[in-house]
Amino acid sequence: MQCIQVYVRAFIVGCLGVCMSFVARLFRWERGRQKTGYHKMLLCGARWPIKFDTYLLRFPEGNEIKLHTDKVALGQHYRLNIVIKNADVGGDFICSNTLFESARIKFFRPDISEHQVSKILKGNRYLLSIGWVKNT
Repeated sequence: MQCIQVYVRAFIVGCLGVCMSFVARLFRWERGRQKTGYHKMLLCGARWPIKFDTYLLRFPEGNEIKLHTDKVALGQHYRLNIVIKNADVGGDFICSNTLFESARIKFFRPDISEHQVSKILKGNRYLLSIGWVKNT
């Protein structure tokens, strides 16, 4: 019985640690994963019942993101980017295979489609980015 209590306590402490880490990142600017100068602000997200995240992304002048994919350990990664403000010059989203694309909406599979953002020559670019992983 005491062994079960230890496992339950460890599970609860682990869950609280993940939750506190998540809360600590909410509504704060942090460097993007590509380490190229863009910033991201976590607005919301969850790990269960479906893993998802929602970020506000800020791309300052002079920034670009090189061609890459965003691998996931398991499942299919989807991302919906909604452009809030385009840069004055540059900052174009380039993707090898979008599922849907318009002037302000980009829907794609970042895990299998190479994508990039061209260099921003003037102004700043902002977008709302919603991503989720569908388990297969």
